[in-house]
Amino acid sequence: MNFMEIYQELVNGAGVIQSLTANVSQAEAQEKPTPETWSMLEVLCHLYDEEREDFREHLDFILHRQGSEDWNLLDPEAWVVSRKYNEQNFAEIQNKFLEERKKSLDWLVDLFDADWEVACLSPHGTISAGEMLASWAAHDNLHIRQLVEIKRFLIERAAQPYSIRYAGDW
Repeated sequence: MNFMEIYQELVNGAGVIQSLTANVSQAEAQEKPTPETWSMLEVLCHLYDEEREDFREHLDFILHRQGSEDWNLLDPEAWVVSRKYNEQNFAEIQNKFLEERKKSLDWLVDLFDADWEVACLSPHGTISAGEMLASWAAHDNLHIRQLVEIKRFLIERAAQPYSIRYAGDW
């Protein structure tokens, strides 16, 4: 695994997320393109909670704490409702996510020479430290795609009564 490349993806991911969520009002952040999709605010709350409670926590567990405690069980899908994501303050969540990502990046810098092969049994099967780190960067991209789709929805709505068909097929 190329640690520096994955690390840089996490740096870049934070920048892309920051750009995609810039200059979005609270009302826009709470809008959902469809009733079954997440709003921009829900995506950002999810990223914030995953940053604190999942990826950094579980990578640390794999590398340093397995055997001395249990895997931290999570239910991120349920958090959307139970933690009232769409009622949170968007600007505050933006800042909190970026602060947590900075903490993560500062922590990760010291792991350059970690044993990425060390693994543990989790509720998701055996997972190595390398898989956890790579999944963290891939998780950013999954939600960046989601944010891009929401941005397109907002552009399309703002353009009314004009069409955006000239932009090309989505």
